[in-house]
Amino acid sequence: MSTTVAPVEASDPWFQDLFATRIGGARYGKDTAIYKFEKIKRAKRQAVADHPERRMLDFGIGENDEMAPEHVRAVMRREVDRPENRGYADNGIALFKQAVASFMEREFGVALDPDKEINHCIGSKTAYAMLPAAFIDPGDVTLMTVPGYPVAGTATKWFGGDVHRLPLLPENGFMPDLDGIPGDVLERTKLLVLCYPNSPTGAVATRRFYDRVVEFAHRHRVVVVQDAAHIMLSYEGSPLSFLSVDGAKEVGVEVHSMSKGFHMIGWRLGWVCGHEKLVRAFADVKDNCDSGQFIAIQKAGAAALADPAIPRQVREKYRRRLEKLVGVLRAVGFAATMPGGTYFLYTRAPVAAGDRSFATAEDASQYLIRDLSISTVPWDDCGAFLRFSATYEAEDEAAEDDIMAEAHARLMRARLKF
Repeated sequence: MSTTVAPVEASDPWFQDLFATRIGGARYGKDTAIYKFEKIKRAKRQAVADHPERRMLDFGIGENDEMAPEHVRAVMRREVDRPENRGYADNGIALFKQAVASFMEREFGVALDPDKEINHCIGSKTAYAMLPAAFIDPGDVTLMTVPGYPVAGTATKWFGGDVHRLPLLPENGFMPDLDGIPGDVLERTKLLVLCYPNSPTGAVATRRFYDRVVEFAHRHRVVVVQDAAHIMLSYEGSPLSFLSVDGAKEVGVEVHSMSKGFHMIGWRLGWVCGHEKLVRAFADVKDNCDSGQFIAIQKAGAAALADPAIPRQVREKYRRRLEKLVGVLRAVGFAATMPGGTYFLYTRAPVAAGDRSFATAEDASQYLIRDLSISTVPWDDCGAFLRFSATYEAEDEAAEDDIMAEAHARLMRARLKF
């Protein structure tokens, strides 16, 4: 099969034509397209330069605004100085796996063998990059919900597979239509990647939906990967683990993170749990990709998992902030509702501000940044939506209220239309 090779320019390094096609081939480094988050960064810099007197109200940040609790940091400080923690962790230490098993039993009633059904990862992102390596061959399909976290889909394409997108629409409660997948796609499908509580929509899965997923996986011989990064930020009842549903462990794994529910964003620690052989396959791939997270971090993570107060406090903080944000946005015209989970509020974008119209959510987002110094994240995958995050920096509730009041005043002046 012949391929078109981009001409090598005089300014290119000698190896320009050696880059793999998965990252652009000979065109690598020459793409002039500006991606969404870079556009946001540039617009924010310009707004700050143009209006230094006007603070940026940043609802675009997608990471916790607090450090990990002091007693967790204390464990880290202590363990850093212990010589026994200096070496490679490989596929994880027993202490962390046991802490995970206890956490899963306590929070979800899920019993797991810490030696066989749990394996740590250096943040959940690495797990989504590695799991396709255990299953995807050229021509295989991964089912991915959109909008959503793209890493597993990117990895699927790198291994020669295809991604079939499952739109998350408000009329379906932001749940994928599993019955609408074409038969020829199902015949090639190996993975179904889900994310509940869902980022960015905030939807939460029900036990009935998960029962349907288990039946679907058995019928079509599909492995399920459930992203549970936001699971401890569940506001509609108790957090629901996919693995707590009958038969779920037989068809998949759940990927958890210490980031969102424990204020441990930069620590890069999570785990994959579920069917023993699926976890082993992940561990085998991982063993050839990294040598494990620093043991001191795993020990601090174990201490965090042992404290049920941490995720409760994190959850209540972001519940409070989201309730305030919903009130502000509804007062200026947004059809905002409280999400079922996550610290994101996903709502339809305005179509105009005064006499200025917006063709896309990205247009609306750029206007809010440049003209109002309000930063959000646009999503145009399945309609025009904006994502507001409750992770803005505020020292206390009074500071939160001040930010809300300022946001309300600016948005009112914009004369938004929907």
